[in-house]
Amino acid sequence: MTERRLVSSGSPYEARYGYSRAVAVGGCCWVAGTTDAGADGRSTHPGDAAAQARAAFGIAIDALEAAGFATDDVVRVRMYVVREEDAAAVAAVNGERFGAIRPTATLVRVVGLIDPTLLVEVELEARRG
Repeated sequence: MTERRLVSSGSPYEARYGYSRAVAVGGCCWVAGTTDAGADGRSTHPGDAAAQARAAFGIAIDALEAAGFATDDVVRVRMYVVREEDAAAVAAVNGERFGAIRPTATLVRVVGLIDPTLLVEVELEARRG
């Protein structure tokens, strides 16, 4: 049986809602929707979508690495933005992080996230071998 590895980032939402920040099975890893929420569940960069994206990608990449994967293993990125005017800035942060490896990417505008201070959420999928 293939080992299933669970990674937690310590987000207050993980324990409350029963999910892991990342799950790795074999050569695949999925990182859950990740924001820059602090311990209180609110953004640590209120009003700044690019800063939220940088922080969220950092948390997601830390989880990926804790599961034994590298940034170069990322094959898919999903980005969710609340404000349409933030799309270009968030996409640019994606380029900063992943421009050299160019995974598939989707950017979607949503009505809102779990807390009104959160403007950006990201997800990663990785595969090796």
